[in-house]
Amino acid sequence: MRTRGSVAEAMLRRRSHSSVGDAAPSDKELRRAVEVAGTIADHAALRPWRVIALRGEARERLGRAIAEASGATGHDADKLAQKPLRAPLLLAVVVSPKRSAKVPDWEQEAVASGVAHALSLLLDDAGWGVMWRTGHYTRSGAVHRMHELDPDERLLGWLYVGAKPSRKSGRRSTADAKRHLTSL
Repeated sequence: MRTRGSVAEAMLRRRSHSSVGDAAPSDKELRRAVEVAGTIADHAALRPWRVIALRGEARERLGRAIAEASGATGHDADKLAQKPLRAPLLLAVVVSPKRSAKVPDWEQEAVASGVAHALSLLLDDAGWGVMWRTGHYTRSGAVHRMHELDPDERLLGWLYVGAKPSRKSGRRSTADAKRHLTSL
């Protein structure tokens, strides 16, 4: 495949970083990344998504909500409550569906997922370490309330963002097109 390089190279270069440093993008950098990520394909331009930035104490509140959602107590609850502190910035990606006779709910959720992926690529390309974390806590009542979501909104997960680790990683292996691409 012949490419100009920048998008293909960024996709091949991107890695999930489960451990990141204490630095994080500024609000200005983050706003620009969200503006660009929001240009993805979006049937009827509904923009059925939003992103919530969690820094500082907001990550601690999220940790308490995750512990509450789990029903864990004692040491197990404390361990769960520490998870959001693994990165200085968490970006909660929220599906915020809009009423539409043309665009079904599943398609609106796909748009929000696309925004999350685009954000992870943009932040990685800007030099930040990123990991998209999900799990059953995303749909729990305690976590829903903590994010102050509207009743019809759904949390897809969080992008954990921070300074990229210094270790180098190789190129990402490509998908086997013979297995994943068919024709009719």
